[in-house]
Amino acid sequence: MREVALVSPRSVAGTSRRERPSVTPRYWAFLSYSHKDSETADWLHGALEKFAVPRSLVGNDSPHGPIPARFSPIFRDRQELAAASDLGHTIREALAASRCLIVLCSPDAARSRWTNEEIIAFKKAHPSGCVLAAIVDGEPFASELPGHEGEECFPPALRQKFDSRGRPTGKRAEPIAADLRPTGDGRQLGLLKIIAGMLGVGLDDLVQREQQRRHKRLTTIAAASLTGMVLTSGLAVFAFEKRDEARDQRREAEGLVGFMLGDLRQKLEPIGRLDALDAVGSRALAYFAKQDKSELSDAALAQRSKALTMMGEIAQTRGDLEGARARYAEAMSGTAEMVRRSPDDPERLFEHAQNVFWIGEIARERGQLDQAEAAAREYKNLSYRMTSIDPASVRYRMETQYSDAELGIVYLAKRRFPEASRQFKAAVATIERVAAAEPNNREYQLNFSKSLAWLADAQWSEGKLDEAIAQREREVDLLTRLSKRGRDVEYLEQMIIAHQALGRLFASRGESKEALEHLNAAVSVAENLIPSEPDNMRWVEYAASSKLALANTLLAYGSKEEAGVQARAGCDMVSRLLARSTQVTYWQEVNRDCLAVRAELALAANATDEAASLAGQLLRSTQAVGKGPSLDDRYKLAAAQRLVGDVADRQGDRARALQAWQAGLATLPKNVTERPRELGERVELLKRVGRNAEARAIEARLAAMGFRRSI
Repeated sequence: MREVALVSPRSVAGTSRRERPSVTPRYWAFLSYSHKDSETADWLHGALEKFAVPRSLVGNDSPHGPIPARFSPIFRDRQELAAASDLGHTIREALAASRCLIVLCSPDAARSRWTNEEIIAFKKAHPSGCVLAAIVDGEPFASELPGHEGEECFPPALRQKFDSRGRPTGKRAEPIAADLRPTGDGRQLGLLKIIAGMLGVGLDDLVQREQQRRHKRLTTIAAASLTGMVLTSGLAVFAFEKRDEARDQRREAEGLVGFMLGDLRQKLEPIGRLDALDAVGSRALAYFAKQDKSELSDAALAQRSKALTMMGEIAQTRGDLEGARARYAEAMSGTAEMVRRSPDDPERLFEHAQNVFWIGEIARERGQLDQAEAAAREYKNLSYRMTSIDPASVRYRMETQYSDAELGIVYLAKRRFPEASRQFKAAVATIERVAAAEPNNREYQLNFSKSLAWLADAQWSEGKLDEAIAQREREVDLLTRLSKRGRDVEYLEQMIIAHQALGRLFASRGESKEALEHLNAAVSVAENLIPSEPDNMRWVEYAASSKLALANTLLAYGSKEEAGVQARAGCDMVSRLLARSTQVTYWQEVNRDCLAVRAELALAANATDEAASLAGQLLRSTQAVGKGPSLDDRYKLAAAQRLVGDVADRQGDRARALQAWQAGLATLPKNVTERPRELGERVELLKRVGRNAEARAIEARLAAMGFRRSI
């Protein structure tokens, strides 16, 4: 959790009286912000000036003078400066006469010339002054990540150190800010962090004093209520009735959440009934929405966060990634508050880690891999904190296994294949022992299956085809045994993925019988799942990708008619997915698979005009993502350009075909470790432009690995 810190080289506590500005301070703070963040500025300005400093602190000395009862006045520039050429005398005078500078940080603020100028002017007037940052939107130092520059929230002057004379040094500053967003500290805790920085006191000390003041206020209210009850018995009866009503509502809501997260979830999840869970969860959250989060008991706060997390999982299953992210972020705000209250409670760390994990998963599904890696590392840190507090807990040790696997998944997405394999091998070794010790533990058995799957994918990416096939066969055998215990949709979901992956692996090895057997099995399992809950978009996604993989393999082996049947069915399912959302990265990828196989089928039928239209759609769709830094996307773009060239060649336009193939080769990255399938794409393009010697050399490498086809 972030702590408020100063941007300047010295901390507030270390500022001596000699270093205070010579101008007599008239303002407790200068509020600097982009006028697009006016709503937050309105709230913060009012909250600071209304805040009553705890009596025990009033009059004490601080780095900025005697502590007042109220922070008033706070200077806030309410005028637009767009037409001005300079900050102006009034602003500079106010900056010089302010004890602290508070900067509302957002992408708009980072781009604002005047916000940056105000920071510079304050630092020149107060070289060791109190500069406090408060994040409203965006991400700190995003400007250092290619492709994320627009998300930067810190203005340039906030990101570098200034010397004792108020001159920029060019050295990187690392300000730690209060995070006012619901996914960070939230407004209430963020406000306290800012105030703690202004007072020069520790956050915990200020929070404790706030709690003491709240308790005194409640005691006073209680005393007044007792007096009133003595004077008016009717009011007492009314108060008791209301108290009992509120207590009954709280018990009902907490009981619903407990039932939902316990018995009901265990009964409904295996049969895939999300609608019932959704209805119960909505009812419970309707109660919690009326409550002040800061006033909730520890138990109620935990229940609320658990309910939000589960509702996020339901939304994610239905393809509503934005709704899922919002639920997880709200849940994470609650679990962060729980950790703040008891930082050494491993169970609270556990609950918070679940939301951190899901936020990272959403980022990974959207292709935001840097954010996904950051979340995976935070999740891993939380898991190791749990085990350091309670090393005897198998449950917490499992969290370390999950976090290691999650980091491996991100490494795989970022093409760091050897690192991913090492992570997954360690994960498999751990979970295999645990699963063997507890064969009836459903969660452990599923995790064992998924760990085998990820290890197989990493080994396939390294070119270790036989090892990858062996791991996938182990997975299928495990899932087959588990499925015999009774219908469980998660076993079946994993079975679809495992069969599809095995089919692709056998196809790569040129073994058509085994390839088609597993791909047909994947389609069969998916088709049997969908009727039980047609609204489950995850099952539709699995069925669509399985059918398209089967169609592609059938076409490669010459079964054009059957390939067409599977392709049409798969593309119809893709249309259903995109009707639900166009924001899911993987659904867009499956749609491109649909366009590719349809174009190949049209080309095989010599319908060149249709093939050209479909190949053009594929190229445009792929170009939309292929211009980014993702190497995966560049290979997909090269494949689309190859297909465009193939169609042009069939139409007799050799010049245009060569142009497309050369463009495909130019798209391929250089000096990178390539997956076998990517090497196969390079071979196909080299052959088409007549560079046969280079193509044969790569084919020899693939043959040595056991690859016979580039499917």
